[in-house]
Amino acid sequence: MKPTVPVLLCLGLSLPMGLQGPAGTPPKPKLWATPESVMPLGSSVSIFCQGKLGAHKYRLYRQGRSRTLEVSTLLHIKAKFSISSLSEDDAGQYHCCYHSLAGWSQHSDPLELVVTGVYSKPSLAALPCPVVTSGGNVTLQCGSRLGFDRFILTEEGGDKLSWMLDSQQGPSGQVQALFPVGTVTLSHRGKFRCYGCYWSEPQVWSEPSDPLELLFSGEQTPAFSFND
Repeated sequence: MKPTVPVLLCLGLSLPMGLQGPAGTPPKPKLWATPESVMPLGSSVSIFCQGKLGAHKYRLYRQGRSRTLEVSTLLHIKAKFSISSLSEDDAGQYHCCYHSLAGWSQHSDPLELVVTGVYSKPSLAALPCPVVTSGGNVTLQCGSRLGFDRFILTEEGGDKLSWMLDSQQGPSGQVQALFPVGTVTLSHRGKFRCYGCYWSEPQVWSEPSDPLELLFSGEQTPAFSFND
C-alpha cells in the first residue's frame, strides 16, 4: 500500500524551478523518519518535515521518481507523510520543502529510507577464530551466494553504528566483505548484523544476518554467540 495521507501525486529529486530560490528564501526544513529510517518490508513508517511557523504546504520528493507527495496544513510547523506498509518501491532518498508567505523554502538535507528483508539473509562470521581476547584483533566476514554488490555491517547500541563495503569474490563461489574491527575492547560488546544490497537499489537491503554477539575469552559464555 502507498502513503495514506491525501496527496497530489506528482516525487523526484530535482526541485521545480523557483523552489530552490536565491539567498533570502525561507531556511531549509528538517526531515526525519519514525520509528527509524531503516525498516523491514511491510512495516509502517512516518516521514516528518518540519518548517517554520507560518508554513501552510509541504512537499516530499523522492530521488529518481516522477512523483511528489503534497499535504496542506493550517499554520503548522511540520507535516506527516505516512506509509502504512513499506514496499521495495518506497525505498530511496527523500527531500522536502515547505511554502509560506515568503515563498518556497530551500530543500531539506536528504533522508535515506531503507527497506530491509527483500532478499535472503547473508552469513556473518568472526575471523580468524571465534575466541577473542581483549586487546586482540578481529575481522567480521559477511558473505552470500546471491552476488550482492555491497554489504552493510551494523552494531546495535545507543548510536547504532554502521559500515558499508563493496563486495569481493570469496571462497566457494560466494561474494563477501571483510570488516576489520581492529583492536577489540569492552566497547565492542554489542551485537553485529550484516545486510546485502545491489548498486542499482542501494536502499533496498536483504534480511539481516543472524546476530553475532562479541564477548571475551575468560568469561563463562562463549566469545561469540548467535541468538535468534
